[in-house]
Amino acid sequence: MASEHIDTRLLEELTEQSQDLNSDAMRITCGSLTDFEQGAQPARRWWQRGSALAGLVGAAGLASVARAVAASPSATASADDIMALQTAASIENLAVSVYQTAAGLPFIKDGNKTVAAFIAKTTEQHQAHAKAFNAAATAAGGQAQNNPDPKYKAVVDQALPTIKTPADVVKLAITLEDVAAQTYTKNVGQVSNADLRKLFASVAPVEAQHRAVLLAVQALLAGNAADLITIPVDPAKLPAAAGSVGFPDAFYKTDNASPITEGAVQ
Repeated sequence: MASEHIDTRLLEELTEQSQDLNSDAMRITCGSLTDFEQGAQPARRWWQRGSALAGLVGAAGLASVARAVAASPSATASADDIMALQTAASIENLAVSVYQTAAGLPFIKDGNKTVAAFIAKTTEQHQAHAKAFNAAATAAGGQAQNNPDPKYKAVVDQALPTIKTPADVVKLAITLEDVAAQTYTKNVGQVSNADLRKLFASVAPVEAQHRAVLLAVQALLAGNAADLITIPVDPAKLPAAAGSVGFPDAFYKTDNASPITEGAVQ
């Protein structure tokens, strides 16, 4: 079906751009976690050694630094800060689960390899974000949150049986990426520690970019115009809304941001 066709060259470019943005975010995250940790010289040296590889930071690298940070003295943070970090980790855990489920669906797994690669890269980024949030939570004296966000897990559980097409996957993913971006944006003004503000501020744009890409793909799929996703772009053929559909708001809203207690460890 034409409505289900997605140009592989565009997805490859979008995947590369997403990785570039995530790499920049993880560089800031590395610095924020290091500064957040008080007197953690071993962890600090680990980050300094790894700075040249910041673009490759992923689940394995963050797992190593999480252990180093957790083993050192607790950073200064409030109980609310810890709950905010745990809730953020719970949202990331759920996103990972959804993308992994999507990767196993027949029309994804046996379909376009580039689409599968795009999902795999996004999953890797969410795994890295979850480990970063949990590293900060444990460094502050809290517990890691390894469970999914309870509110949105209920949404996912209701939606999964109805997923039949790539468009259905996109719709569900938009919901999760949006709540993540809104929550982290709001958390910047809620946490008490400057380094935690940097941490949330570094991850929020990555989730917002995921949402923007998904909104653009959703619009073209809905309009049976996926064939217009081409490189180079032909502006004469694109609908007027093509330049703004991924960015519906001048300022990112936080009306649907999750409260800091939503995914906190009970």
